[in-house]
Amino acid sequence: QVQLVESGGGLVQPGGSLRLSCAASGGIFSINVMGWYRQAPGKQRELVANIIRGGTTNYADSVKGRFTISRDNAKNTVYLQMNSLKPEDTAVYFCQADIVVIGDPQYRYWGQGIQVTVSS
Repeated sequence: QVQLVESGGGLVQPGGSLRLSCAASGGIFSINVMGWYRQAPGKQRELVANIIRGGTTNYADSVKGRFTISRDNAKNTVYLQMNSLKPEDTAVYFCQADIVVIGDPQYRYWGQGIQVTVSS
């Protein structure tokens, strides 16, 4: 059974940095797109950044120049380096991965979510 396990969240002061990690496991044949979404209280879930297997990346305008997404295909892991954090980055961050399991079509899996709080 596929699982996505996130780590690295927490409380940080404005201007600080955090690095999120998300490791996928469980009968994986291949992973296409991996990414991060976030959801703040009272708001809809939004895309933060994603990265395809070949390395092409896509960012929300609000995080361009501050966040960097990367992945290690050998480890089935995606990272999100977050610098110059702002209070408006406070949200629950969700890992996403489009995964093919042998014998099944590609399916979008989600992590359980991890809290990031930016506050002084």
